[in-house]
Amino acid sequence: MSTLYGETLKEIYKLNGIHDPLAYMKDAIDWSVFPELLEDLYHNNTDQGGRPNIPVTTMVKVLFLQSMYNLVDEQAEKEIKDRISFMNFLGFPEHLPDSTTIWMFRERLSKTGRDRIIWNELQRQIELKGIKVKKGSAQDATFITSDPGHEKHEEPREEGKTRRSKDGTFTKKNNRTFFGYKGHDIVDDNHPVPVIRSYAVTTAKDHDTRIDLSKRGITVYRDKGYFGSDPKGINGTMDRAVRHHKLPVESVRRNLRISRKRSMVEYPYAVMKRVFHFTHVMVTMVRRVRVKFMFACFAYNLHAMKIIQG
Repeated sequence: MSTLYGETLKEIYKLNGIHDPLAYMKDAIDWSVFPELLEDLYHNNTDQGGRPNIPVTTMVKVLFLQSMYNLVDEQAEKEIKDRISFMNFLGFPEHLPDSTTIWMFRERLSKTGRDRIIWNELQRQIELKGIKVKKGSAQDATFITSDPGHEKHEEPREEGKTRRSKDGTFTKKNNRTFFGYKGHDIVDDNHPVPVIRSYAVTTAKDHDTRIDLSKRGITVYRDKGYFGSDPKGINGTMDRAVRHHKLPVESVRRNLRISRKRSMVEYPYAVMKRVFHFTHVMVTMVRRVRVKFMFACFAYNLHAMKIIQG
């Protein structure tokens, strides 16, 4: 993109004065720290290197936009070039990535686990703003569906059909069948809206008790599905009746108190599903879904920060 074109877009954006939810998020955190944190993702910074890489800050922001607006790579390539609000959020860069570059950057993050570095930096900056865990936390999980496709990877793919997600699994809940993955997260409970503190991804059939995101010394509120599994933190799991034995009144009252506390964990899922439309993924491995889910949690946290900071 030429400098003149970029300056023209800036003027148009300024004159229009359109309400832009990305305007806050552009300055909510310091995005410029990511290149240094992720510098080892690339190894071609030589004098004889070929085409320069797209700046890491731009790539992180593009993946953030994908999660906020539920865009596949091809859509993201188009939208970041067409939408002025996206261009403004990206800082009107000279070079923009194509769909292949977007896919490859996300793949690098998933293979190296560097998505966790991005997440840890976000948490550090959130805490610097005084948004800390003080009272307690709540953990839960949500289904992230994927395309079942046909079962055998070695069979030729028929026209119009997709191969089954490599790591996705089937499971049933409330008489409904799901195929894909589970996103697990833990939130704090001492702000107007909860903030996501940690995340994990498993296949759909894996039981919620496999993942413990709690911290020692901090109470974690969980539903009955976690009963019998002791967390690292202080146990705030709802009691569950066993066969032929009703819950005593004290346990019923305790469950009601915990239910009020843990209900806050549903709010992030509501935002992700209804606002970001993050319910279904096209990627096919746990590590790839993990990066997708991390950026969805990232986008939610900036949404929450806006509410908390007014």
